[in-house]
Amino acid sequence: MPKCWRVDTKPHKFCPGCGHGLVLKALGDAIDELGIQDRAVFGCDIGCSLLSWDFFNLDTVQTHHGRTTPVMTGIKRARPELICIAYMGDGGGYAIGSQHLVNAAVRNEKITVILANNTVYAMTGGQMAPTTMPDQKTETSPYGRDPLKMGYPMLGPEMVAAITREGAYVARGTIANLRQLKGYLKKALENQVAGNGFSFVEVLSSCPTNWRTNAEKTWKYIEEVMPKFFKVGEIKIPGTGRGMGEKTEI
Repeated sequence: MPKCWRVDTKPHKFCPGCGHGLVLKALGDAIDELGIQDRAVFGCDIGCSLLSWDFFNLDTVQTHHGRTTPVMTGIKRARPELICIAYMGDGGGYAIGSQHLVNAAVRNEKITVILANNTVYAMTGGQMAPTTMPDQKTETSPYGRDPLKMGYPMLGPEMVAAITREGAYVARGTIANLRQLKGYLKKALENQVAGNGFSFVEVLSSCPTNWRTNAEKTWKYIEEVMPKFFKVGEIKIPGTGRGMGEKTEI
């Protein structure tokens, strides 16, 4: 494909080993392969995800924390021909922005939401997040997350699949399998292009800075620990009758 038709990028600003760069690479490749660069709009949240605000040569907007989903919904409603992509972390989607995610899903808004799940509040120092794993130690759970006292981690895609109607696309990918992840992101964008409905992809991502892990332990956590609780696969596919509880594993 000629260079002029590709989404230009630049070196990212994330910490070494951070998964955001890999998620964004897969997204950029998906946009390139679909040829939607000229009508794609990228919105990013506060948190580590905000460092993507100037990563792509696309029309981009950075929103207040947790407000990326409604901002992209507004753009889509005003300009239905645009492909609107909301990018956020687990805090922006499952904590301060949870009400927006739920209501956009229920309304079947025709946007694509991509959420990076690294199990911590990364930018603010590694506190416990909605996705922190059972027994995982963080700055605010130094003895490990006790589900009996602190609840269980948020299962976002499963929730979205349960509350959306036919036409929604829901999946959970991982930076440990970029080819599969790019395929999920392409399907999510294609679902928006087709005008079917809400598209949501959670991505298992890494944060070695706050996990305090070396490369080997980081990759082991991504490949072996996280998928035991956060099942990777497509959860809801338009036109197939597949919904809650039916997943395609790695």
